[in-house]
Amino acid sequence: MIFKKLSILNPLILSFLIFILNGCSLIINNQHSVNTVKYVDLSKYVGTWYEIASYPNRFQKNCVGTKATYTLNKEGTIEVLNECFDKNFEGKLRSVRGKAYVVDYTTNAKLKVTFRWPFYGDYWIIDLGDNYEYAVVSGPKKKYLWILSRTKFMDAEVFNRIIEGLKKNNFDTTKLTKTSQR
Repeated sequence: MIFKKLSILNPLILSFLIFILNGCSLIINNQHSVNTVKYVDLSKYVGTWYEIASYPNRFQKNCVGTKATYTLNKEGTIEVLNECFDKNFEGKLRSVRGKAYVVDYTTNAKLKVTFRWPFYGDYWIIDLGDNYEYAVVSGPKKKYLWILSRTKFMDAEVFNRIIEGLKKNNFDTTKLTKTSQR
């Protein structure tokens, strides 16, 4: 008799657990979701960008004066040149060339970038100034984050607005490190 009651309850319990776990999954995914800007005009986006702040990462260790230059190729890909000085502004200029391509043609805000084929990383433009004066770049997992500017220095008010937007989107802004520029 007890086994009969348990066998009837098991589907109910199982259904309830699935419902709860799905709800938890939705909450977790919403906390980590990353939204891109609605549209990026790539002809306006290309050019030189200076890094204002970023999450620390191994491939930029000891970098100062970091900048990225993007050039639109005829076939629609983007040539990428990342440069920085090693340890200080008198240090060796380090550079790496790569290529990026759009993966979402509706917005042009989701790209893949590679510096060593066959390895690609996500490059999602999640915030962008009206006049393309600043950009914020991350990926779907929020593992990387860069705040970029067309100038070597960013107005504090603009920077603070960007930080507040990142906080609202559940980015850990305490991990951001300001980049030395001169």
